[in-house]
Amino acid sequence: MTEMGVRDYFAAMPMLTTARLVLRPGQARDAESLFRCTGDPEVARYVLWTPHRSVAECRSHIRYLNRKARGGEPSSWVIALRDTGRAIGTIGFTSYADETRTAEVGYSIARDQWNRGIATEALSALLSLCFERMKLHRVEALHDVENPASGHVMQHCGMRYEGTLRQKVFNKGQWRDVCLWAMLDTDYRPSASIRR
Repeated sequence: MTEMGVRDYFAAMPMLTTARLVLRPGQARDAESLFRCTGDPEVARYVLWTPHRSVAECRSHIRYLNRKARGGEPSSWVIALRDTGRAIGTIGFTSYADETRTAEVGYSIARDQWNRGIATEALSALLSLCFERMKLHRVEALHDVENPASGHVMQHCGMRYEGTLRQKVFNKGQWRDVCLWAMLDTDYRPSASIRR
């Protein structure tokens, strides 16, 4: 059996399980519960997408993410609660560069799940996949300077702050400064919360 390449992992989107969460490809039935996240203007405040206006739009977005994955492109998983199966957010890859084996990741969590360690648990699971199985060299993440809570998640997962990028993104009508965090394969330490 040949070893899987990075693009094979994008296409396969393996299910990841933690103590409280399951990261898995989205399904049409997730749209209603996921809309609590994607339709919330407060959740979308610092990210590049605009809030979804309906469950149907959310369902269409899930189909889009799955099409990207089937094509071997960077995409996102649904974050679901293990005990109920409820979809509460998304996490995944926003970009990947073959030549440097570097990926950028991002996540969004429903507001009623904030401050519970959900994002930290999900990001830890994704970093485990990136370094233990995909054998990436570097994983990056960005957050708006006015959203330091996202930086705390990255820090808790062992990522290192590398600087502030002035007016790096144009978001919702204005140029925004963002903070860059990264982890190298040599920085990575396995998390005890991930079930393999």
